[in-house]
Amino acid sequence: MDSSFPIRKIIHVDMDAFYASVEQHDNPALRGKALAVGGEHRGVVAAASYEARKFGVRSAMPSKTAKEKCPHLIFVPPRFPRYKEISRKIREIFYEYTDLVEPLSLDEAYLDVTENKKGIESANQIAKEIRQKIFNETGLTASAGISINKFLAKVASDINKPNGQKTIHPEKIESFLEELPVEKFYGVGKVTANKMFSLGIYKGKDLKKRSIEDLTRLFGKSGAYYYNVVRGIHTSEVKPHRIQKSVAVERTFFEDLFDEKQVNEKLESLSEELHNRLQKNNILGRSLTLKIKYKDFSLFTRSITKEEYLSSPEQYFSIAKKLWELRPFDKAVRLLGLSLSHLNTEEKKQVSVQLKIRFKEFED
Repeated sequence: MDSSFPIRKIIHVDMDAFYASVEQHDNPALRGKALAVGGEHRGVVAAASYEARKFGVRSAMPSKTAKEKCPHLIFVPPRFPRYKEISRKIREIFYEYTDLVEPLSLDEAYLDVTENKKGIESANQIAKEIRQKIFNETGLTASAGISINKFLAKVASDINKPNGQKTIHPEKIESFLEELPVEKFYGVGKVTANKMFSLGIYKGKDLKKRSIEDLTRLFGKSGAYYYNVVRGIHTSEVKPHRIQKSVAVERTFFEDLFDEKQVNEKLESLSEELHNRLQKNNILGRSLTLKIKYKDFSLFTRSITKEEYLSSPEQYFSIAKKLWELRPFDKAVRLLGLSLSHLNTEEKKQVSVQLKIRFKEFED
């Protein structure tokens, strides 16, 4: 490890099969069953229980494919207000230990506990306490990864899932990464992993043999990232104030829309929903985007940007109708969405102070 880079105590907390686990917790009859959150007859799986994963069911998989893989799969519709409610409780637990919390989604976050509110020296101990508190207060399990940077913590949290944790000690980073299969590196997707396999790169030690010039030539901008992370170098800080760039609402329909009157009704409803979401956080924006997904899964998006901030559902609806008229196809519609960007949040500069303190102790 290069000692010139900051060493921090970072925890990555990741809830176990979050949406599916919430459904199983709230409905005991679903416990131990192969469960998918999503629509059974169309759409995709939003989350799968561990019982369903044994059959190869995964999130983002078409529901039809999931049912083929697991004929006894039980589908339940998503309940996002409930998931958000539990997510808020979990974040309150994080803030008991540190204000340096960077949520990635409803079910995972990075925490910088280099300096923490309880003065606990061991990051490993903090992770254990957090996981226990989450279980006590929600009945749900979480996994955690602990190391000196976000990349390593993220990789570590996956190792002892579900309901486990893994610490990658500073002295063991090099040997750990050299033996790590490249498909386990955060940021290496299936396509990139297959390309690496074709080049004889299977583990970190194979990746480490490649020069930064070679990796940049093969993988573009990502090449430098791979060159650094395989050496345990990742300098990105935990960012507690992530500035929101857009707010979106969308709806997938169980029956395709053909009629323009139906479309207008849906656009009006989406405009109201978007306005309510924006109002809660005092957000305004100047650019409205309409998203249309057709029955054949082809996608169309178009935006209009105004000089002044938009502030009412009537404005959103009026612009949405104009964008609808610009659509290239008269085909059955399965999804409509509206999003607002160029937000006033981008003008609010937020500064966070990140402490860079070397470890006195880093417990396994």
